[in-house]
Amino acid sequence: MQIFGVDIGGSGIKGAPVDLDRGDLTEERHKVLTPQPATPDAVVDGVCEVVRHFGWTGPVGATFPGVITNGTARTAANVDKSWIGTDIRKLVSERLGGTQVTVLNDADAAGVAEMHFGAGRGRTGTVILLTLGTGIGSALFTGGRLVPNTELGHLELHGHDAEKKASSKAREDEDLSWEHWARRVQKYLAHVEMLFSPELFIIGGGVSRKSHKFLPLIKGISAEIVPAQLQNNAGIVGAAMAAAEA
Repeated sequence: MQIFGVDIGGSGIKGAPVDLDRGDLTEERHKVLTPQPATPDAVVDGVCEVVRHFGWTGPVGATFPGVITNGTARTAANVDKSWIGTDIRKLVSERLGGTQVTVLNDADAAGVAEMHFGAGRGRTGTVILLTLGTGIGSALFTGGRLVPNTELGHLELHGHDAEKKASSKAREDEDLSWEHWARRVQKYLAHVEMLFSPELFIIGGGVSRKSHKFLPLIKGISAEIVPAQLQNNAGIVGAAMAAAEA
């Protein structure tokens, strides 16, 4: 079974058809840059471009970097604030000619994919996926079930929004060494571990491709820490899974 997944991020919009039996993309993903400012109309232009690149006309699953309830954005940390209150499901569906659209938080989508096909497969304890990208997204699972919209990237850490200091964007913006950045990530993981006592942290986002450069530098965390197996495709796969379920 194939369903289309599209992953809306603060820096890029990427998508592809997904084989839901294998949890893998059936074609190389297509990506466009997230427009700046990242307003609803401009971003949906990008979503439509990605979907139409493949000539896709069936159901579409889409992720969004913020809290989503019933297809509507409730927060918008790394895109334009005009998203707040926008019915994304309706907007994207209308722009795609009435296509069935399912929308969920981007980290929740990545987490669902990793729990089903990737690093969290078969784990029934408390598992937390963290996407280190433009911000920090989070997906919390207990007993294999998702607790949606956790937004743990906005925990306060040493007087700052955690994602402002420990995201991949923070590393790039401040030109931090891997060692320096790993210490920040370590402090953040220790804080999250203190609150939730997970058995497993899964580290996702684009930086997961370079996990060998920083994960071995992180010390003193009791939970197991592993990179996302689906890497930066996890959101696309999770979006397609949500659309299939809907």
